[in-house]
Amino acid sequence: MAPHSMHIVLPVLCLTVAVTAAHGLLIDFRADLNHPYAGSSLSTDDVIIHAARASRARAARINARLARVLGNLSAADVPVAPLSDQGHSLTLGIGTPPQPRTLIVDTGSDLIWTQCRLSRRTRTASRQREPLYEPRRSSSFAFLPCSDHLCQEGRFFDKNCTKNRCMYDELYGSAEADGVLASETFTFGVDSKLSLPLGFGCGALSAGSLVDASGLMGLSPGIMSLVSQLSVPRFSYCLTPFAERKTSPLLFGAMADLRKYKTTAQTTSIVRNPAMETAYYYVPLVGLSLGTKRLDVPATSLGIKPDGSGGTIVDSGSTMAYLAEKAFRAVKKAVLQTVRLPVVNGTDDEDYDYELCFALPSGVAMGAVKTPPLVLHFDGGAAMVLPRDNYFQEPRAGLMCLAVGSSPDDFGVSIIGNVQQQNMHVLFDVRNQKFSFAPTKCDEI
Repeated sequence: MAPHSMHIVLPVLCLTVAVTAAHGLLIDFRADLNHPYAGSSLSTDDVIIHAARASRARAARINARLARVLGNLSAADVPVAPLSDQGHSLTLGIGTPPQPRTLIVDTGSDLIWTQCRLSRRTRTASRQREPLYEPRRSSSFAFLPCSDHLCQEGRFFDKNCTKNRCMYDELYGSAEADGVLASETFTFGVDSKLSLPLGFGCGALSAGSLVDASGLMGLSPGIMSLVSQLSVPRFSYCLTPFAERKTSPLLFGAMADLRKYKTTAQTTSIVRNPAMETAYYYVPLVGLSLGTKRLDVPATSLGIKPDGSGGTIVDSGSTMAYLAEKAFRAVKKAVLQTVRLPVVNGTDDEDYDYELCFALPSGVAMGAVKTPPLVLHFDGGAAMVLPRDNYFQEPRAGLMCLAVGSSPDDFGVSIIGNVQQQNMHVLFDVRNQKFSFAPTKCDEI
């Protein structure tokens, strides 16, 4: 794994707070997301290669996690990758007075946690570049008792009660984080400050690395996430094209409103996994088209199976898309029939993590190649139309690769990644269980 981190720093702006009798704090704010490689000396080619490799590792971690929960896997045997290579991140203050720290934002995790000096695992100091959070320097830090609902209802790989402190152990593929649950004041904002109490994990990462981050900020539907703890009704983000390294907006509460931006939004449902409580946003993907040709992909291959396996999620941390094997084969076959270029097996080169690549003519860039859109069809009629740049990448001059991979048919989940979401304003209406999206020039929001 390359040592460079893939993360986005979020200076939070435009914060407003309103108090309501029914829901307590109603939080509306916007954050401007810096590109993960803004200011990096890496070439655009290297950035794309690193992101593809990290995306494959993340997909393996997600599938292993689901398989373990479903009892299909006793131990997650997946690639070790820096967690900060697999997600965006935000800078915020932890404690009173605030200690600035960077947390990876993850729609596929619920636990909020940071590495701290409270842990006995002193070796973790070498797993991140930032200083460790020090609870002894904060007047607002407090341990959560074992009777607290976050301890009682939170789902971990393992947890136990020791001296009325809730100890946890969580797995991220081959990475492992453990610690103790606590409460603390988290301060968001740059020009305006908003301080909020949150339950979080104070601990250590015993495998893997964080590089430029200190922990995770979960935005999943799970009980311990920022969204759940603060009863955020909805949030949205709009990712600018990955190769351009521009900032991208993230919006919470009333600011997450697609109608404000003069675009045509489409809506489908956020669906629950009937077999288990999960940390993912599932959507009812029912079919695929390449151009006007509907592909031979049964909806059952993309939906959640009765045992809880399969299904399709929208993920903030995956760069590439992944489809169940049957669906991927149909897409690959259609692309091969459409793109009249020599095939290069990208998987033969250790530098590439693609399953289908084409050789471009000498001196010709991917931008000159015309391809029909890849269309994702959702239950209810919504259709996400992906132009060429949302499902192909150019990892180096002369090479054009499909930014879609395969997921195991037996239990694998399909993933809509960041490349597919670029210049697409996506909204998670958590309260009403709706997922909306609209093609948008994200740098104009």
